[in-house]
Amino acid sequence: MNPSVCFEKRKRTLKLLCSVALLALSLSGNADGRKVRGSRAQPRRTQQPAQFRERSEATESFPLDFTAVEGNMDNFMTQVKNLAQSLYPCSAQKLNYDMKLHFLENATVTCNDGTPAGYYMRESKGSRRWLVFLEGGWYCFDKENCGSRYETMRRLMSSTKWPQSKTGTGILSPQPEENPHWWNANMVFIPYCSSDVWSGASPKTDQNDYAFMGSLIIKEVVKELLTKGLEGAKLLLLAGSSAGGTGVLLNVDRVAEQLEELGHTGIQVRGLSDSGWFLDNKQYRCTDCSDPISCPPTEAIRRGIRYWNGVVPERCQKEHEGKEWNCFFGYKVYPTLKSPVFVVQWLFDEAQLTVDNIHLTGQPVQEGQWRYIENLGNELRNTLKDVPAMFAPACLSHEVITRTYWMDVQVKGVSLPRALQCWDRSLQDSSKNKSTLKGCPVHLIDSCPWPHCNPTCPTIRDQFTGQEMNVVQFLMHMGFDVQKMAQQQGMDPGKLLGMLSSGS
Repeated sequence: MNPSVCFEKRKRTLKLLCSVALLALSLSGNADGRKVRGSRAQPRRTQQPAQFRERSEATESFPLDFTAVEGNMDNFMTQVKNLAQSLYPCSAQKLNYDMKLHFLENATVTCNDGTPAGYYMRESKGSRRWLVFLEGGWYCFDKENCGSRYETMRRLMSSTKWPQSKTGTGILSPQPEENPHWWNANMVFIPYCSSDVWSGASPKTDQNDYAFMGSLIIKEVVKELLTKGLEGAKLLLLAGSSAGGTGVLLNVDRVAEQLEELGHTGIQVRGLSDSGWFLDNKQYRCTDCSDPISCPPTEAIRRGIRYWNGVVPERCQKEHEGKEWNCFFGYKVYPTLKSPVFVVQWLFDEAQLTVDNIHLTGQPVQEGQWRYIENLGNELRNTLKDVPAMFAPACLSHEVITRTYWMDVQVKGVSLPRALQCWDRSLQDSSKNKSTLKGCPVHLIDSCPWPHCNPTCPTIRDQFTGQEMNVVQFLMHMGFDVQKMAQQQGMDPGKLLGMLSSGS
């Protein structure tokens, strides 16, 4: 059965049942059964995916005879029952909301190995909002580690085995229950196959073993989307996680400029950077720069930007001329951006700790590591304090906006989807006063000082047993000394444990 048919049946049945309920109530309150007040029920409409709104003419018809309702309610209810039973085939069927793969028409813009780049798309006819998501996945910065990456993570360097469709989750989900504010937008997912933090502009040649065309892939996708409905958009949200989150910071102004140059000045361009706000701090333990994971971030990017022929935002480039690698670090590039950007960042980001050589392998951490981890949270807070729109929970994790649990995490009682909705409202506010809307905050950062001191953090599991751990169990597992920490804070150990358990 066609998905749209199922959808229309469900919608009509719900409306009908509402009408039946009102009719039954009305008839029971009218002795003669003829003067029925409110016989035209007006149930509150739930907005549905726009791709189904224009297809009613193609759906099956289920005529109902309302003329005999007043005289024979039993007959009417039989008709309703028959219609409800006709919906049974829909109950076991998954409606197809998947994004479909499109390869770029411009074959010169490619993945690392020269295979065509592309994107996944789910159109939502009638919606003027577009969400374009940049996938993450680290990077490589020389021939040797790019060769190793090609052998072990080929999906991130080649399109040869990309599936034909992709299911969106989190902010890419088409389900209102999972994605209350963006479910009805046109969704675009751009797979990461350039290994260059979305910055490269270098084709594959006889001299270059790999192409690095991340920035060109974004440009080409936007160009194609203009022929698929983006030209009529009101809003384009460029989002991304991890390397994709950094890619948002590097490309959001460039996308805005591209649309403006093509005459689409009415499209508002915004950014949503998830887990891409990295620090160029000193590592806990210095190591040789042999691979992207152990190499100090500044050195890795310094090598990479040359290898990729990487490009950075024009204003940031001018500010850091000759040291353009600075523009890959959020707190340095953000002040130079013109487009509005919402920053989502775990205060204890696992990827940041990894490049800082803090490896949480299940063994209790040393005191020096604890101090380093605490200091990392403080440093991140300091770099985010002047960012007006941000969401920073004190959790040990990495990436969130495409996770199915993204609605569960809260900062100061506010969830991330709610914060994004508040941000949207604040940008739409036409008044001169752009202050935070009452009861709708957009600057949300945890003040508690340890990993997972926020009780809404994602579930932690013991790496060896697989068992879930609460906050106190996790901190103990990591070697957290309650007695010593309580003494440093000048409080009773029992009180400290109570505060940790409650997330205070």
